[in-house]
Amino acid sequence: MKKIGMMLCMLFCCAALTAYAEEKAKPQEVVQKVREAAEFLASAGEKGLEEFMDKNSRWVWKDTYVFVLNCEKGINAAHPIRPKMVGMKQMGLKDTNGKLFFAEFCNAVKEAKGGWVNYMWPRVGERTPSRKITYVMQVPGTPYQVGAGIYEGNVSMEDLKKMLN
Repeated sequence: MKKIGMMLCMLFCCAALTAYAEEKAKPQEVVQKVREAAEFLASAGEKGLEEFMDKNSRWVWKDTYVFVLNCEKGINAAHPIRPKMVGMKQMGLKDTNGKLFFAEFCNAVKEAKGGWVNYMWPRVGERTPSRKITYVMQVPGTPYQVGAGIYEGNVSMEDLKKMLN
C-alpha cells in the first residue's frame, strides 16, 4: 500500500511540475496582453488604473502581469504584485549590471508599436537575477505606458523586434 501511495504522490508531483512548466507566458502573449491593456486604459482613463492593482485581475496571468508607468513623472502608476512601488520615483532604478531599465522602458515607448527591454532582475521570491525581457507601449491619449515581462534566456532581441511588425 505504501508503494502505491508513493507512486501516486510521485505522479501527482510530476504532473504538477509539468503543468507549472507549461504555465509560462510566451512573448507573443505578452504583446497581445499589453496591447489589450493599452486599449482598455485608453478608454477607461485614470479610473482604469485600479484594475491593474488587483493580483486577481485579467492582467495577471500565468507567470506574469501587466503594470502601468507614468514616464513623464518617472513613477510606477499601478502594479498588481508590488503595490508599494506605486508612486515611487523609478528613473534611477538599475539592474545588477547598472542598466537604467526604467529609463529604457520610457525610451522604448516612443516607438510607434512600443518596444522590448532586456535586463537582469530576480524572479518573484528569488534573489539571484535572471534575464528578463519586458514589452512596453504608450497608452494612446494618456500619460501612461503599460508593460509586461517574462524571464526568457533564449530569445534574441532581434526576434522580439521582428514580432512587433
